[in-house]
Amino acid sequence: SAKKKKKKDKKRERSQVDDGDIDAFPPGEAEDNEDRSVKKKKKKKSKKKSKRSEDIEVADEKIVSSSAIEFYPDELRNLQLKKNQEEYAEKAKTEATVDTSGQSRGGKQSMKADNITLLLFYQYVEPPWDEDQFQTVYKFVTDNGNKLGITGRMRVAREGLNCTLTGSHDGIRKWCAAMRQFDGGRGRVVNGQKITEFAGTEFKLTDDLPPKQRFPKLHAFEVVEIVNYGLAGSRAPEISKHGGTHLQPADYHKKMCEKDTVIIDVRNHYEANIGRFDPPKGGAQMIDPMMRKSTEFPMWLDRKETKEMLRGKQVLMYCRCERASALLKQKIETEEDTKELGIKGVFQLQGGIDKYFKEYPTGGLWKGKFSHAPGAIEAVDRTKKVLGADANTEAENDCGGERIMGKCESCSKPWDMYRGKRRCPTCGVPSLICRDCFEADKAGTVKLGKDIRCDLCVREDIRSKRQLRGREERETKEYEKKLKSKLSDDYAPPMQRKHAVTRKPRANPERITRLFLKNMCARQMDESALIDCLSPARITHIQWLLDKTTGKFYGSAFVEMKTPEDAGSAMALNGSFVLGRKLKVKYEQADAKSVWPIPGTEICVEKTEG
Repeated sequence: SAKKKKKKDKKRERSQVDDGDIDAFPPGEAEDNEDRSVKKKKKKKSKKKSKRSEDIEVADEKIVSSSAIEFYPDELRNLQLKKNQEEYAEKAKTEATVDTSGQSRGGKQSMKADNITLLLFYQYVEPPWDEDQFQTVYKFVTDNGNKLGITGRMRVAREGLNCTLTGSHDGIRKWCAAMRQFDGGRGRVVNGQKITEFAGTEFKLTDDLPPKQRFPKLHAFEVVEIVNYGLAGSRAPEISKHGGTHLQPADYHKKMCEKDTVIIDVRNHYEANIGRFDPPKGGAQMIDPMMRKSTEFPMWLDRKETKEMLRGKQVLMYCRCERASALLKQKIETEEDTKELGIKGVFQLQGGIDKYFKEYPTGGLWKGKFSHAPGAIEAVDRTKKVLGADANTEAENDCGGERIMGKCESCSKPWDMYRGKRRCPTCGVPSLICRDCFEADKAGTVKLGKDIRCDLCVREDIRSKRQLRGREERETKEYEKKLKSKLSDDYAPPMQRKHAVTRKPRANPERITRLFLKNMCARQMDESALIDCLSPARITHIQWLLDKTTGKFYGSAFVEMKTPEDAGSAMALNGSFVLGRKLKVKYEQADAKSVWPIPGTEICVEKTEG
C-alpha cells in the first residue's frame, strides 16, 4: 500500500543520514549510498524474478504432464509420452502402498513440506441419522477436523456428508482413516461384523497443491440435503433401492461412444458452460438441463420434452448424481408415463469426473474446464494447452479461443474463467466476464450494468428478478399440484415434516410460548406453510409483520404456541433452511403492558391438529 511504501522510504532515508537530510553527506558518499541502494533493489528484483521463473517452470511441468499432447511437435510428444508413462507407473506403485484406510504404509513423499492435499467426497447414509446420531456425527467430523488442521467446507445432513477439504498430506489421510472406522453413532453389527458408515466411501485425494489453495477455515453447515435437489425426507428416493448402475471410468468412456445413448449433465448450467463431455460423432447425445440450481432438476425431469429425449435411450449421468439417478429409476419403476418410454438403463460415473481424469489424464472425451466442487469458481483445464503457459495465469484464454467453450457476457470474446465476485443481476449465478471488460469497468470506460446478464437469462429473455421469481413460483406450483395428484396419501410438502420431527426440543426454563421468527421467504411463506414447517409443534396465533410503507409482509412474524413444550420444539428449527432461507427463531416474551395474543390473529384449529 502507499502508506507502507512511504514508511519504507522514510526508514531508508533515516538509515542514510542521521538528521534525515541526504545533502549532509559529502557528494561522493551520497552517490555511493545511492548506488548501493539501487544495487540492493536490483538484487531483490532479480531474486523475485528467479523465484517466479522457478514457479513457472514447476507449473509448466504440471501442465505438460496433464495436458492433451497430440498438439505438440512429434519429437516432444514422444518424449512427453514416455515421461507420462513413467510418472503414472511410479504413481501407481506409490498408491499401491496406501491401504484402504487412507494411511500410507511407506514410500518417500515427493511433496514439498508446505504443499497441501485436497479431499473431495460425498456419501449418503440409509436410513438417515436420527437427531442424536446426527449430533454425534457433526461433533466427530468437526472436532477431528480441527484437531488435524483440516480446513474447507462440510455439508452435514441427516442423509450424509458432502465435503471439500484441504489439509496436510498426513492430516487428510488420518482424517479419512478415522472416518473409515467411524460407526455413525449407531454401532450396528451384522453377521458378527461391525458396520461403519464410510467403509466403502471413495475419498478422492489430490496431492501437492500450492499452499494458497488451502481454505482459510473449517466451516461445517447443517443442511437438509447434501446436494440440494429438493428431495429431502419422504420425497427422497432410496439410493440402495433405486440407484443407477455405477460404471468405472473406462466402461463409462465406452458407453459414451455408443448410439442410442444420452448424457445428462446434472450440474448447474454455469459449470457446464465452460466444460463438459463431448462424445464422438455417432455416439451419445449431450443434454444440459439448463439449471441455475439443482432444485430445478425434478421439475425438468417431469417435463414432456425431457421424457421424449430419453425415449428408448441409455441414460448416463455424472457429478453429484446419486439422488438424481435414483429419482429417474424410481419414476421408471413406479410411474406409467415414464415406464412406457422404454429407457434401457440408468448409469453413473463411479468416482466422478476427478476419477475419470486419473484414468484419462489427457482429458479423454472431456472438453473445456472442470470445477472441482459446486460453488468453487476456480476451474482446471483438461483439454488443449499451450506448451509453457503458466497454469496460474490467463494465457490460455488468449490462444484464439478454439478450445474455449464459454464467452464473455459483456463483449462475447471466448472466455472460460470466472473472476471476481460479480453475479448475474437477474438470477444471481456467477458472471463470466473477461479480464479486459473487468479492467474497462474499473477504469470507467465500460459499465458492467444490469443489462449484462448470464447467457441463460439472455436466452430465456429474463430481464428482472421479479420475472424470474414469478416463473419459478408458477412452475413449482404446477409441479407440486401434479405430484400431489400422483402420490395422493404419500404426498409430502416441500418442507419436510421428518426433518422437524427428528429434532430435539430446546430448553424453555421460563416456559415462554411466544416466538419471534425472521428471515422467512416473503413470497412463499403463508399460514399453511408455516404450520407445516413448525409441525408437530402447534400454533394458536400468528402476527405477520408488515412494512409500514408498502403494507407487505417482509419475512418476520410473532407466533404464539399452544404450550411451552411446543415452543421448545419450534425453537429447534432455528438455523434450518426453509424455502431456501435460513430461518431464525427465538423466544420473545410478551411485554406485560401489551395485549398478547392480538385479537384477530387466531388460526384454524383444524389445520394445527389435523
